[in-house]
Amino acid sequence: MTDHRIPTARLGADGPEVGVQGLGCMGMSFAYGPTDADESRATLERALELGVTLYDTADAYGAGENEKFLSPFFKAHRDEVVIATKFALSIPPDEPTRRVIRNDTPYIRQAVEASLKRLDVDAIDLYYMHRRDPNVPIEETVATMADLVREGKVKHLGLSEVTGSELRAAQAVHPIAAVQSEWSLFSRDIETGVVPAARELGVALVPYSPLGRGFLTGSFADADKDLTADDFRRHQPRFTGDNAATNAALLDPIRTIAEAHDASLGQIALAWVQHQAQTHDLTVIPIPGTRKPTRVEENVKATAIVLTEAELALLEPIAAKVAGDRYADMTFTSAGRE
Repeated sequence: MTDHRIPTARLGADGPEVGVQGLGCMGMSFAYGPTDADESRATLERALELGVTLYDTADAYGAGENEKFLSPFFKAHRDEVVIATKFALSIPPDEPTRRVIRNDTPYIRQAVEASLKRLDVDAIDLYYMHRRDPNVPIEETVATMADLVREGKVKHLGLSEVTGSELRAAQAVHPIAAVQSEWSLFSRDIETGVVPAARELGVALVPYSPLGRGFLTGSFADADKDLTADDFRRHQPRFTGDNAATNAALLDPIRTIAEAHDASLGQIALAWVQHQAQTHDLTVIPIPGTRKPTRVEENVKATAIVLTEAELALLEPIAAKVAGDRYADMTFTSAGRE
């Protein structure tokens, strides 16, 4: 175990400085089966000790419960943490399992007030548009978000799952500090349009699911067989049936490299994502999610792993061989609109 704090980097040209690895907090309240609140709280504290300062949540995670859960930790460490939350996935009152994408001004204003109340803070450090509604001009959405900055309710703006052209249009309205999209050894579609646009505009990339929702760690091989019934990964195409078997075989090169570094599979997968900052010449702050302090310790050690050119070459072909999309419905992702 190490208490060496990780380095820092800045989100966007004028955004906050954060540790080069953040923490995805969704699983502490939502999506990945049973949780242990005390262990999750210990995870938050341990992450901060190691220099993890960007904490990611959303109003849709547990219908606001994740924001409420994180609030006491944020209040205790307000000057040390950067709070990132999101709007856009509206939950119809009569259909609690359904999500409706909304980017309209009235909804954004309603959402930000609700998040501020649940988080119990005066301002949100980084406020993301969680998903894009193509029926609302992105310029209109970002103009509303910019009003929130001027009003002091939000400090910096982010976008999630947008295309390169959408990012450029948004940046023309107001500076964007970060774009959050799935990016891992299994998911590289953003490298076509989003990554070049972010580099050009000086916007940071915040990869979510950098561990392939845990699949890249080898912690499960088939969602139907290995995960609880309430785990949403059972509904993602690449983790079940023949797809899962095909994709499990793709971990072999990662195992080879992990053995050479005396590291875990997850550390190699994270080291690859961290290395994309050098490959693409932009700031990259992955936000692996975990609920265990030991996993945080393991994850942050990946920031010190240097992969050789030969190792990077061994990992390069993996994404092209992955079976199944990252979501059953890809229309609400950037890849579905590029």
